[in-house]
This record gives sequence, structure tokens and C-alpha cells, in this order.
Amino acid sequence: MPGQNNQQTAKKQGEHRDMAEVSARASNRSVLAQELSTIGVLIRRDLTRFVRERSRIVGALVQPLIFWLVIGSGMSSTFRLPGADSVDYMEYFFPGVVVMVVLFTAIFTTMSVIEDRHSGFLQAVLVAPGSRASVVLGKCLGAATIALVQGSLFLLLSPLAGFELTAIAWPTVFAGLCVTCLALCVLGFGVAWWLDSTAGYHVVMSLVLLPLWILSGAMFPGDAGVLAWIQRLNPMSYAVSLVRRGIYGQALPEGVVLMSGSAALELAVLVAFLSICLAWSVGLCYRRR
Repeated sequence: MPGQNNQQTAKKQGEHRDMAEVSARASNRSVLAQELSTIGVLIRRDLTRFVRERSRIVGALVQPLIFWLVIGSGMSSTFRLPGADSVDYMEYFFPGVVVMVVLFTAIFTTMSVIEDRHSGFLQAVLVAPGSRASVVLGKCLGAATIALVQGSLFLLLSPLAGFELTAIAWPTVFAGLCVTCLALCVLGFGVAWWLDSTAGYHVVMSLVLLPLWILSGAMFPGDAGVLAWIQRLNPMSYAVSLVRRGIYGQALPEGVVLMSGSAALELAVLVAFLSICLAWSVGLCYRRR
């Protein structure tokens, strides 16, 4: 019967459509599972390496602590912050040292990209089913987690600088540290992917990131003139300012933060900086073999 044939044909077409949809969903789930698996393996590998190398944990805390004590005590007698005479240099310098801990951790952790390339591990990851974008995210999320842990451990020393742990605005601090950690690690990944030498990597990162940190207001405020404009154009200035806002909490003295604005504005600038670094690193990962 023509009517029955048409019904059977329509039924078969519907079944084919359902099977195609199920197959497409399964394929999408498979691709997503591969991406998440690649990201998870890389994160777990970096964290395992970090836990096993306990000297890195001690060094990440002791070195910045000595730097903060030596520089801070030396500058305390001459430092005067306009509009906030009660703020001494040890207190002003502490948030900058927290960002320095994150910065150094990002540099040393993303250097493992070069080491993984030389050992052959990176080549094995690149031929795996996951995309190169998942490799970037996995390495950077693992490195950022390590940087966040070390920065948080150093934050526990904030009572030595005169801050009360209960008065710190922890959501603001962690929002700033999370975005800063990830942005610096993504930037470090791109540089490490671009270079093939750990010595060259250290030179480039030292010439780029250390001056940015020094000119960010971490060590001294930029009140006016050329230095003030440099700090406004420096993404690290927003990181230091946002962390400093969070550490001071509700008791934020006048003239301590660099940027006129709010924590939301500073966080937005950091997110924009992260997006630019991520786009550059992912693009570089796809272009360079």
C-alpha cells in the first residue's frame, strides 16, 4: 500500500536521524573526554612533580621572605607615603612580594615546557588525541595551581607585616592571584614554546617580567610624571594593586593603591591581559611544531 510505504519510509528516516544525532553526541562527548583527559594528565603531572620536590616549596617561601626582610628593613627609615604616614615600608612592600612569589613560580614552572621537549614527553603529548589548545591549558593550569599554592602560603605570613588574617578580603585577593597566576603562566608557556634553551628562556623572562614587576608599584609608588604613565600601562600594576586592595580589606589607606578606580576595573584589565596571552600562546602552539 502506498500509505504504508510512506509511513515506513518516514519511520526509517526518523530512525536514521536519531541514530545520527546519537552518534554526533557520542562523538562530541568523546572529543570532550579526550580534551579533559589531556588537561588532567598534564595538571596531575606538574602537581606530582611539585610535591616530590620539597626543596621548591622551601625555596619559594624562604627566598622571598629574606628579600622582603632585607629590602624592607633597609627602606623603612626613608620611606614616606604621601597621605598615609602610618604605612611603613614593610607593610607597603608585602603585597608586592606576594606577586613576586607568583611571578617567580610562573617562570620556573613553565620552564618545564623546554625540559619536556628535550626529554621527548612533549612530543608524545602532541601526538595524543587531545588538541594543542588542551596542551596549553593543561600545562598552564598546572603551573598556575602551583603558583597559587605558593602565593597563598606566603600570604599566611601577612601578620609579620602588620595585617590581620581576619581583616583580609580573601575573595578579592584570590581573584587577583588566580587571574595573575594564569596570565603569567600562559605568557611563560608561550615564551618557552618559542625558545629551545632554558638559558635563553631565563634571559627573556628576566628582561621582560622583572622590570614589569619593579615598575608596577610593588616596591615604590608612582605618584606623577612618566613613571605614573608607565604604571598605568603596565598590567603587573593592576595585579599588585588588586592584591594590595584585598590584603588591606576595609582599612585601605589613601595613596596605597596605584589605580584610580575599583577592584572590578583592575580585575577586568587582568582578564583582558590573560585573554591576549592565551590567544598568543595557543596560536603559537599551532604554528610552531
